Amino acid sequence: MSTKKKTTQVQRTRTRTRVGKYELERTLGEGSFAKVKLAKNVETGEYVAIKILDRDQVLRHRMVEQIKREISTMKLIKHPNVIKIFEVMASKTKIYIVIEFVDGGELFDKIAKRGRLKEDEARSYFHQLINAVDYCHSRGVYHRDLKPENLLLDSYGVLKISDFGLSALSQQVREDGLLHTACGTPNYVAPEVLKDQGYDGTSSDIWSCGVILFVLMAGYLPFDEPNLIALYKKIWKADFTCPSWFSSGARKLIKHILDPNPLTRITIPEILQDEWFKKGYKPPQFEHEEDVNLDDVDAVFNDSMEHLVTERKEKPVSMNAFELISRSQSFRLDNLFEKQKGIVKRETSFASQCPPNEILSKIEEAAKPLGFNVHKRNYKMKLKGDKSGRKGQLSVATEVFEVAPCLHVVELRKTGGDTLEFHKFYKNFSCGLKDIVWKSEEIAEEERP
Repeated sequence: MSTKKKTTQVQRTRTRTRVGKYELERTLGEGSFAKVKLAKNVETGEYVAIKILDRDQVLRHRMVEQIKREISTMKLIKHPNVIKIFEVMASKTKIYIVIEFVDGGELFDKIAKRGRLKEDEARSYFHQLINAVDYCHSRGVYHRDLKPENLLLDSYGVLKISDFGLSALSQQVREDGLLHTACGTPNYVAPEVLKDQGYDGTSSDIWSCGVILFVLMAGYLPFDEPNLIALYKKIWKADFTCPSWFSSGARKLIKHILDPNPLTRITIPEILQDEWFKKGYKPPQFEHEEDVNLDDVDAVFNDSMEHLVTERKEKPVSMNAFELISRSQSFRLDNLFEKQKGIVKRETSFASQCPPNEILSKIEEAAKPLGFNVHKRNYKMKLKGDKSGRKGQLSVATEVFEVAPCLHVVELRKTGGDTLEFHKFYKNFSCGLKDIVWKSEEIAEEERP
């Protein structure tokens, strides 16, 4: 019985994975060729998303050009309404695309939960969408798969276009000035794309924007048939009806966007001048970016050791038996006081049989209600009070040490502020740590009533 328990504890002790300066955390999403993980930049403390691709799989499926295109596209686009790409890395087996982490979910989820949006809210998102698409087109980039599922929201409700996996650069346009690859999601695809006779990436993206605006305001698709041929026929004819609650201005604009003839379809400059669109419109504000060099994108696919990063596992620093014995007397709250000398100690520690990640989470949970800001890096944490005490703000450094696979020692040390305030803080703080603090049989016996 005891053996089984010990095995479980050892299995729960997890190490952390580091790639370059990023510490990988939970998985955000997973597809056929890629996994997206939440990661933390240990130098800045900022969170990012890292798209991880299996290098061999990319080569086996001849996806090198598509992946390079996606990376190149995202590096070209620097706009507040487009997901940013920070850097690209590669190891011997994987390719890592470090992108902006957006935590507000998909715009699609918002519609799925709440139903259709009010006209002003829908118009606000449409403003951001058109601004972003206009900027992409000015850089010779066509998305080709615009839909609510590829529109993310940040914590402030700002729209961000994502997933450039099907995007095209202007270099892919043939001599006739048209694109020739049929792609995208059928319900959002322009009729000329379905006809496979070549199409203009600008006007086909505008069509998709029109379908998105319709969905935001109606709560359902303008073209939706269970049979694919029937769906295509409706799209070719632009056979749709606006709901009764659409304003006359919205109806007029949507009909000009969902024009089946790409030559007479409304353009973005014309949309920007539309009276319905102009209501509450604010031009995008962003800093001017320098020219982007795409030469380094090739580096992630070559065999040069110079550009490779390594994926390594990290765990808490180990503590040997002698260090453990020297600290063993400080496992109890009483020992913050050296009563014989009349001195209040500036540091203390406790032991725990919990996994290090659980210990860090509990420390954070216990510190925040007491008015402390928490900064984590590897298995070290800094707790800083938001109020000024007698000697400034109280700050506490903590670190987790591994003694054995299922035993850790947590050291807390005052690094700023008043020592008596540190003791008072720890007395309240330790109440939130009762579930994770390990007590020897001797101490446990003393505390029994």
